Amino acid sequence: MTIPRNEYPRPQLVRENWLNLNGQWDFAFDDENQGLLKQWYKDFPMGTEIKVPFAYQTELSGIHDSSFHDVVWYHRVFSVPDEWKEKKIILHFGAVDYRSWVYINGEMAVFHEGGNTPFSADITHLLDGHSGMNDLTVRVEDPSEDVTIPRGKQYWHEKSESIFYTRTTGIWQTVWMEPADTSRIDTLRWTPQIDRGDIELEFEITGDLPENLNLTAEISFNNEKIVFDQTHVVNSYNKRSYNLRNRSTDRSNIHGPGWYWTPENPNLFDVTLILKDGEKILDKIYSYFGMRKVSIENGVFMLNNMPYYQKLVLDQGYFPGGLLTAPDEDALKKDIELAKEMGFNGARKHQKVEDPRFLYWADKLGFLVWGEMANASEYSEEAARRLATEWFDVVKRDYNHPSIIVWLPLNESWGISRVAYDKQQQAHATSMYWQTKSIDQTRPVLSNDGWEHTISDICGIHNYRSAEEMEKAYTSAENAVSTTPADRVIYANGFSYGGEPILITEYGGIAYKKDQQDGWGYSAVQTSGDLIEEYRKVTEALFKSPVIQGFCYTQLTDVEQEINGLLTYDREPKCDLSKIKEINDHK
Repeated sequence: MTIPRNEYPRPQLVRENWLNLNGQWDFAFDDENQGLLKQWYKDFPMGTEIKVPFAYQTELSGIHDSSFHDVVWYHRVFSVPDEWKEKKIILHFGAVDYRSWVYINGEMAVFHEGGNTPFSADITHLLDGHSGMNDLTVRVEDPSEDVTIPRGKQYWHEKSESIFYTRTTGIWQTVWMEPADTSRIDTLRWTPQIDRGDIELEFEITGDLPENLNLTAEISFNNEKIVFDQTHVVNSYNKRSYNLRNRSTDRSNIHGPGWYWTPENPNLFDVTLILKDGEKILDKIYSYFGMRKVSIENGVFMLNNMPYYQKLVLDQGYFPGGLLTAPDEDALKKDIELAKEMGFNGARKHQKVEDPRFLYWADKLGFLVWGEMANASEYSEEAARRLATEWFDVVKRDYNHPSIIVWLPLNESWGISRVAYDKQQQAHATSMYWQTKSIDQTRPVLSNDGWEHTISDICGIHNYRSAEEMEKAYTSAENAVSTTPADRVIYANGFSYGGEPILITEYGGIAYKKDQQDGWGYSAVQTSGDLIEEYRKVTEALFKSPVIQGFCYTQLTDVEQEINGLLTYDREPKCDLSKIKEINDHK
């Protein structure tokens, strides 16, 4: 049987030996919440099956039930490969929405809260060393109507409508295992310093620190090895810096901007890291990085010290049949290829923490990404804790991807609906800005995209008005920040514009009812030709502005009832995509 989503799930820290646990699992709804009392983690009620990693709401799961089921259970049997028997066994989950309890052979292994981030556990001590067969059971809680949970576009009603879509409950990214030795590399952090020509490596070691522990780093560019370095490791946390600029024998490869990462030239450096105790190999991993700098200088957005105009498309990251989970890796890659075919140089991943394999292809193909958190809908102190805790893990997970150029923890005052005047909610938005800065100084942070900004490195404005209105609104920075799209002020009370780059981070939303399906959008046209013409008008209105430094068009694809995509939900073009590219290429 073919295992779904069988690609390696963690592209920035790759090991050769691993075991994919996707595929058919036993599954049960627990609507009466009796599973714990009945100890299903020891005696699972067989009957229903589900195909992991697809949520029960999806067709690809084999269940396809969109009704509320707030507690669900999973179970499967697995064995550890014979060659792993002397190793530690690490169990990984890419993402489980929302709270999960994992049991091995009836014993608790790990608890995790947060529907968007990975977690893992050393399960070696829980394995059955006699029969070789082990039970893996997962209990999941996903409160369907709790609006203080970071849920993004997942609707808290059973039937999706307007801008909200069908929920995703439970496992929705890959489950997998890998063996580990007594010491292993647990965390990698790449920080490019292009002005010096250096790449900084931070890494952490989990496990023992033997006296002869050392790390060998090999870095290659265009198949030429340019760094070979061996470090004696004496601490769990370590930091190294490697100069790259003067290492290559081919100066055309590595000297100057020809080796920077950009959407036009997505140059990547390949890395092999080997951890040894003397001559014994304890760990070997493969990674990569891009030499890329994002900065704001005198109010201008810069990529690698040059002004860069961002032509983004809003990407919800939903797929027919799989919802938040792409049916295969090719679907993630195809979305990027289609966007680039239309002349977009990036995407804002809207209200979704995207699969790392999407970010891998963005790195490889050259595609800018705004990393955005899935927000709650209402504010509470508990909602603030949930968002802050999970966002920290999002930034940590995705820090190494050169494609990510902006962090966006909050959108359109979701979860902070009274931020315009409420001091507590303003403090939360501001704290999310500073929290992000405290763990990543290399990227701009936009604390509340759309309007009602507190502190932000970018002024992001959402405006779905006509081309004529847009052209008038953005003749100057003063005019831009005095507008009130959706009857919202651009800056919250007590905060003001400080010369940040201004981008229109949502606009358009032109609905086209291809094949006469019912649906919704911000405006509507009747033909594919009309769609192209309306796109031309509204986009060229932004090109005329002397102050706008980029845009994000709504949106890449239709999603369920929302039909304002340039592509259908099935990724079929609604118009001649080359015409969209011609328009985008004018700037």
